[in-house]
Amino acid sequence: MFPFNFSFFLNLLLLSLVGAVAVPPGCTEQEVRSAALTPAQLAQIKQQLVRQDSLRADSVVRAGGLLPGTLLPTTRIVAYYGNPVHAKMGVLGQYPKTEMLRRLGKQVQEWEKADPKTPVQPALHAIAVIAQHDAGADGKYRMALPDSVIERVVNWGREQHALVFLDVQVGLSTLPEELPRLEKYLRLPFVHLGIDPEFSMKSGARPGTEVGEFDAADVNYARRFLARIVSENQLPPKVLVVHRFRQDMLTNYQAIRLDPRVQIVMHMDGWGTPSIKRSSYRKFIQREPVQYAGFKIFYKNDRRNESRLMTPQEVAALKPDPLYIQYQ
Repeated sequence: MFPFNFSFFLNLLLLSLVGAVAVPPGCTEQEVRSAALTPAQLAQIKQQLVRQDSLRADSVVRAGGLLPGTLLPTTRIVAYYGNPVHAKMGVLGQYPKTEMLRRLGKQVQEWEKADPKTPVQPALHAIAVIAQHDAGADGKYRMALPDSVIERVVNWGREQHALVFLDVQVGLSTLPEELPRLEKYLRLPFVHLGIDPEFSMKSGARPGTEVGEFDAADVNYARRFLARIVSENQLPPKVLVVHRFRQDMLTNYQAIRLDPRVQIVMHMDGWGTPSIKRSSYRKFIQREPVQYAGFKIFYKNDRRNESRLMTPQEVAALKPDPLYIQYQ
């Protein structure tokens, strides 16, 4: 474990800025050292701290450093995915709350039995911004869940000591347009983020008519967005889940930068027979690694054409080890 004290780290950076970064206008060196700063000066120094932290962060990750509260790779996350108010979009909304949580608990137990050495953390993964067939008033082909619905899922997570993931399908919108609305939830230590390239329609096509894409620049934006929230609120690292089941869904993957404040999971979420799913995992996860790996099981679609679900033992045997498991 990388030894790390967040307050000490910020203080160290603050002092280092005195010599490495220009002191904000009207602020003496003694004022910086004694923290006798105006709110405007403190805000400026905080921005400088985040920028300097980011410059160092990638080298910390590549050296194997982990921050306190880091979930991966020592924990496996098992999540139920969907829309809590739409039964056809996943198991999260398919059943009443009590039954859904009972099923999730059973699934967690199966994973604990399959791999007793790896602790399992349950999670609820809700689609917070949903791609639409209709353009909507602004022509962006997406709809955000009301705060009341998001708060309901967040409260479920709080009650159950479960993680919560908020997933974003941008349609013809962008991550810079959509993520700021979710920041108030992402400030909570147990709330994390998912982004779905399938419904990022850079071509201008309507969602669902073709498979969309994200570039490394989009993933890096989401990473920086989360890293800032972690630094500003002194949170444990966030997990960023990036869906993928085709090569062209993610361009320039080599340009994705790492940061100890954000753990990036490339999540293979295609459906099919076990052999098809293993093949997709090799092509798009194993051969194009970023940081951590995820794997999705579809309760219905994986059973099409008389096929079957892969067992936890079979999924756990994949290389690299999938540490984020999602059920839909």
